[in-house]
Amino acid sequence: MNNDIKIAVIGLGYVGLPLARLFATKFPVIGFDINQTRVAELMNGKDTTLEVEDDVLKSALVAKPSNDNGLYCSTNLEDIKDCNYYIITVPTPVDKNNRPDLTPLYKSSEAIGKVLKKGDIVIYESTVYPGVTEDECVPVLEKISGLKFNEDFFAGYSPERINPGDKEHTVDKILKVTAGSIPEIGKKVNELYKTVITAGTHLAPTIKVAEAAKVIENSQRDINIAFVNELAKIFNMLEIDTNDVLEAAGTKWNFLPFKPGLVGGHCIGVDPYYLAQKAQEVGYHPEIILAGRRMNDSMGQYVASEVVKLMLQNDIKVKGAEVLVLGITFKENCPDVRNTKVVDVIKNLKEYGVNITIYDPLANPEEVKHEYGLTTSKSLPNKKFDSIVLAVAHKEFLNEDLEILKAENAVVYDVKGVLGSKCDKKL
Repeated sequence: MNNDIKIAVIGLGYVGLPLARLFATKFPVIGFDINQTRVAELMNGKDTTLEVEDDVLKSALVAKPSNDNGLYCSTNLEDIKDCNYYIITVPTPVDKNNRPDLTPLYKSSEAIGKVLKKGDIVIYESTVYPGVTEDECVPVLEKISGLKFNEDFFAGYSPERINPGDKEHTVDKILKVTAGSIPEIGKKVNELYKTVITAGTHLAPTIKVAEAAKVIENSQRDINIAFVNELAKIFNMLEIDTNDVLEAAGTKWNFLPFKPGLVGGHCIGVDPYYLAQKAQEVGYHPEIILAGRRMNDSMGQYVASEVVKLMLQNDIKVKGAEVLVLGITFKENCPDVRNTKVVDVIKNLKEYGVNITIYDPLANPEEVKHEYGLTTSKSLPNKKFDSIVLAVAHKEFLNEDLEILKAENAVVYDVKGVLGSKCDKKL
């Protein structure tokens, strides 16, 4: 790699910040985000997503943009105009009708278009359906910059594989798929990532191949989880412990170890809709992908109904009952509440007339209130409950003394299957 590389990472969330910090060990990096509060926190050495330890972040920071290795975070577009690699790591959500929302990609492409120069390379990491980079994003870059694609500037794609909350499989230890808009650029993009990804890289032949590879990774997981969710429903009716069945089946060398549960987050609960959208655009109705989504999207309602049944079996009056929900993030040991399906459980429980208290030591109460209109607490409530629902397996919950929280005849429902004998029933 040459020594004049200067990288801008656009979007400093769960994906962008760890990547920017990693690249800053080898190159000058400007992290750009429109959230002023987020940028101020980062420049003070604090990452509220908990993806980068504070001491690691502080050691990477530099006080101002320079040509030396290090990370400078900014909300000022002028600060990234001297960069020659632009890596876009913004969210790609779905709307209320589960249709892909490409607004963050369009907005970030417009921003980059204002500073794009001849010879620059724009790399997208956001999960999309095949064709988005070249058919949707590149035209925005061309229009705003006035430059010609694959003549004046180039594009790359390297799908993010960040696993929020996972301190073992960090960004540098996950093999990276790369691609470029022409073969020469593909090699450049691949070489760039090889400088920091110790797990290695895989250069895909085209950007569309790389986009397709990413979107099927999580679609495959979604379908497998949907299968075991359906098994959980069946085995519950047969009064068989699903975890016992999975443990027994797992003794076969090629049995896949998936577990039932709520499927939310910004990847598995979203990506299949991106693939389904593209399939429908070309005239194919995806049966299995959407069936898996329907199954997994139904689990919040199922869990709520099972909790209510358990309460009725214990002669607990449901209407007006006090219910404690442990955890609201989309996964354990992570503060990320994007597309969390715990809210589906809460919504359905409220329809039975219960009073809900939500305790999550990691989730930001302001973010939860803004996103879902729900009140959460970061401290354990000092009261008794008729029912306790463990929705997220935060390590803080595993050693919690639930007995002190239980009213007379109270029941405990374990969505994650981690409480053992502490629960009355599990998914």
